[in-house]
Amino acid sequence: MLEKVGEFSMDKVIEEFERLTKDAERVQRETLKRILEANTSAEYLQSLGLNGRTDPESFKACVPLVTHKELEPYINRMIDGDVSPILTGKPITTMSLSSGTTQGKQKYVPWNDELFETTVQIYQTSFAFRNREFPIKNGKALAFIYSSKQFKTKGGVTAGTATTNVFRSAGFKHTMKALQSPCVSPDEVIFGPDFYQSLYCHLLCGLIFREEVQMVSSTFAHSIVYAFRTFEQLWEELCSDIREGVLTSRVTVPSIRTAMSKLLKPDPELANLIHRKCMGLSNWYGLIPELFPNAKYVYGIMTGSMEPYLKKLRHYARELPLLTSDYGSSEGWIASNVNPRLPPELATYAVLPQIGYFEFIPLTELEGAKGDPNFLSMEPQTVGLTEVKVGEEYEIVLTNPAGLYRYRLGDVVKVMGFYNKAPELKFVRRSNLLLSINIDKNTEVDLLLAVEAASQLLAEEKLEVVDYTSHADVSKEPGHYVIFWEINGEASDELLGECCNCLDRSFVDAGYTSSRKVNCIGALELRVVKRGTFQKILDHCVGLGTAVSQFKTPRCVGTNTKVLQILSENVVKNYFSVAYN
Repeated sequence: MLEKVGEFSMDKVIEEFERLTKDAERVQRETLKRILEANTSAEYLQSLGLNGRTDPESFKACVPLVTHKELEPYINRMIDGDVSPILTGKPITTMSLSSGTTQGKQKYVPWNDELFETTVQIYQTSFAFRNREFPIKNGKALAFIYSSKQFKTKGGVTAGTATTNVFRSAGFKHTMKALQSPCVSPDEVIFGPDFYQSLYCHLLCGLIFREEVQMVSSTFAHSIVYAFRTFEQLWEELCSDIREGVLTSRVTVPSIRTAMSKLLKPDPELANLIHRKCMGLSNWYGLIPELFPNAKYVYGIMTGSMEPYLKKLRHYARELPLLTSDYGSSEGWIASNVNPRLPPELATYAVLPQIGYFEFIPLTELEGAKGDPNFLSMEPQTVGLTEVKVGEEYEIVLTNPAGLYRYRLGDVVKVMGFYNKAPELKFVRRSNLLLSINIDKNTEVDLLLAVEAASQLLAEEKLEVVDYTSHADVSKEPGHYVIFWEINGEASDELLGECCNCLDRSFVDAGYTSSRKVNCIGALELRVVKRGTFQKILDHCVGLGTAVSQFKTPRCVGTNTKVLQILSENVVKNYFSVAYN
C-alpha cells in the first residue's frame, strides 16, 4: 500500500499494471508461493500433505477443489472463537458476510488485512484507467453508499459485509483520499442506522452541492436506480427542506439531524431552480444531468445481475456515460475495468495476477463430464490464468490470502481477449442453473432475455417492468415456470396475456421447448404483483442482515422461502400462456 497519499501517481499505477500483466505467469507462481508460505502452519494445508511445497503442480495435486460447504466446519470454528491456525497462519479476527441473495442465506467468509491490500490494488488500478479517460478535478461525488454495522460473533470475531469491512478498515480513509472525490454526504449519513433516512439525506446533500457533483455512484446499479425512483416520490419534500432550511421530520436519527443542520440553510432560489428542472422533465428522462450539470459519469457495478437496471439508468442519465466498476465477490477481488469507455454490456475485466492465484475450469469439461457415470466423484481439471483461450467459457477457481484455497466461486466468465498476458473476462452468469423442471436448463441470462422481449410489448404502452423474479413450481404435475412482475402502472388483461405468451416463447432452450410441446412442462404463468412488493423483499433481506449496498434481487426463488411468501401474498393478477396450445 502507498504510505504517502502524495505518492499516488496514475502513471506509476498503470506502469506497474503493464509490468505485472506482461509477466502474468511468473507473477501467478510468486503469488501462490507468497500465500502458501504465509499460511504453511494452517491446519487445513498441513492435513493435505503439502509439506511446505509451494509450486502450482504440487498444490493442485494435494489440495482439492472446494465450495463454501466443505470449508464451513473450519469457518464455524473460527466464528466460535478458535484462534489456532485453521485456514491461515495468523488468526482470522474478521469475517465478511455475503449478500445471501444467491443461495438464500448469508455466508461467512474470512477477511484479513491482506484482502484489504488487494482491495486497494483493484481500486488504484481502475481509478488510474478511469481518471485517464474521464479526469475529475476537485469535484465531489454523490455516492449512494450505506455502511451497515459490524457485530461480534459469539466467539468474539468481528463480522460485517465486505463493503463495510473495507469502509471500516483502519487504512481506508488515508488510502482512498487520493482515489476518491470526497462524498457530498457526511459520515453520519453514510454510517447511519436507517437506510431510508440515509438515502433521503444523500439526495438532499447532492442537491445542496449540485454544482460540485462530478460523479454519481453506488456499489450496484440497482442502488442508483432505486435512489432516483425514490427521488421521483420525494422531490417536492426535498425542495421544501431546501427552501425552508429545515430538515423533514421523517429524519429522526439525532446524529444525522445534527450533521445535516450544519449543511442546510434556507435557499429559496435553489429550491425554485430544482422545482423548475423537475417540472420541465418528460417522464424524468435525463434527470441526473439536469440535477447535476457538471457530472462526468455514473459509476457502479453494472454487469451480471445488474444488467436489468441499465435501461432505467440510461433513462435517468441520458447521454452521461455509464461506467461499470470492478469484478469481485465477498470472497475476494478478481479483475479491474481498464477499458472504461466500453458500455457495460460490452465491459471486460482484466485480471490482476498479483492479488490471488486463479484457475479456470473449462465449461466444456463440466458439460462433457456429466455423461460419465462417475461424474459426481470426478474432480474437473483446471487451466492456469495464462492458459485460457479466447472465446471459451470457464468457471473461476480462486485461492486468496485469507484462507480460501482452490475455492469454486460459482461464476461463469468468457475470455474476450488478453491485456498483455492477463485475460480480459466478461461475466456471463452464476454457474448454478436457475430454472429447471425436466430436461430444461435456463440461466439468469435466459430469464433476462425473455423478460426484455416481453417488456417491449409494455413499452409500447409507456409501461415498464420495475423488477422481476421467477420460480419453478413443481407443486403439481406437470411443473411449470412462474414469472413475477412488478409494473409501474395499469396494463390491460389483453396486453399482459400477450406478455405471458411472449415470455413462454422466449425460452428457446431445446429441453424447454420440447418439454412444453409434449406437456412435460406446463404453461408458463405470469403473476403480476402490487407496487412496492420488491421493496418488501428488500426490507425483508435487510431485516435479516443484508446490507442495502449489497442487495441483489434474487432472480429465482425456492419453494419454502419467505421471499416466495411475500410474492404470493401480493399477487394481483395472473395469466397462463397459450403459446403452445
